[in-house]
Amino acid sequence: MSPPSASGAVPNGAPASPESLPTSVAPRKYALATLLVHSGALEEDPLGASSPPIYQTATFRQPGATTGGAYDYTRSGNPTRNAVETQWAALEGAERAFLFTSGMAALATVTHLLSHGDHIVAGDDLYGGTSRLLARVCPAAGLEVTNVDTCDVEAVIAALRPGRTKLLMLESPTNPRLQICDIAALSRAAHDAGALVCVDNSILTPLYQRPLDLGADISMTSATKYPAGHSDLMAGALAVRDAGLAARLAFLQNAEGTGLAPHDAWLLGRGLKTMALRMERQASNAARLAAWLAARPEVRGLAYPGLRASAGHSVHVAQATGAGAILSFTTGSVELSRALCEATRLFKITVSFGGVASLILMPCFMSHASIPAEVRAARGLPDDLIRISAGIEDIDDLLADLEQAFDAATKAVADSKPALALK
Repeated sequence: MSPPSASGAVPNGAPASPESLPTSVAPRKYALATLLVHSGALEEDPLGASSPPIYQTATFRQPGATTGGAYDYTRSGNPTRNAVETQWAALEGAERAFLFTSGMAALATVTHLLSHGDHIVAGDDLYGGTSRLLARVCPAAGLEVTNVDTCDVEAVIAALRPGRTKLLMLESPTNPRLQICDIAALSRAAHDAGALVCVDNSILTPLYQRPLDLGADISMTSATKYPAGHSDLMAGALAVRDAGLAARLAFLQNAEGTGLAPHDAWLLGRGLKTMALRMERQASNAARLAAWLAARPEVRGLAYPGLRASAGHSVHVAQATGAGAILSFTTGSVELSRALCEATRLFKITVSFGGVASLILMPCFMSHASIPAEVRAARGLPDDLIRISAGIEDIDDLLADLEQAFDAATKAVADSKPALALK
């Protein structure tokens, strides 16, 4: 795919910027919740379908043997995918957005902007898949990676190598410990060193935080999670403001064939229409769960950005408009944490987050199991850590479920101690 033209138009019919949306749904004129419902329409649809059609096709007939049409091959561009990409760009306040087959495909594409010998600085509390790619895939491509506590601006500055560091990879809040980093301050430091800044914004989405507004170059989201919202598809999104960077990402998406398929793009677009409603309920539930857990004697190290006592709270409220729906805590006992997870009835034990159902897991044994145990220990990721993703269920049902689970778990652990003593 060729780069955007000076007019802002992009080959294959993809509008290059949110400003190319109809004026009735232009960014910033309406709230993001409204944009989610009214943006993303197919401008070229002659029938004005209320639900954008799925262009489930690999190829498009061309007007002539030597002349090309707006689309030719779905790998290079598809009306369904492009409509949702335009919608996502509007939400991010971006020049252009790109949809990929997964969040990891999106991240891999970001790393392909770099060359052999380049240096990456990344956080030391990251999603397990991100950690695996940076630790095991990037070095094979000749990229050096340094992990550092990104909550410490001075530590990040010390790790940056001007002229050689080409990427600063951030999460805020981090997954799974929900630590907060100062995106604006870190972006300034990275730019001074000549590096791009990519922020994984999966926990908050553009509804609650817009990394590009804070100085980041690339906003990355696992669209599998809150954007899709129903745990039924995989997708990743990148959003950028720089036209040159957009052209490079467009080339990689096309050359590597990582663009989201039409049907998955349509499902994602459908999910986006209700994302604001879902996340509002999920965040409300998470806040209630966090307040309840804070009063439980078994709970230690409770982390939720909405709690005033949570580390990084002041930084978070300065750069985000919401706390999200993820929280984590420890119990001081792997046995108790395991028993608690297994005693829940409504909370599903599974990886990922952001779906309508509430989820619970022990990251060290699931989502972050690919990180070596000694590395997890060095990074302060304890085995007894529990992460909860709040769903949209009735909050009283969720609280009752946790209460019975705590009661059952503490009893099970207490009952097991005499048996262990006999052995």
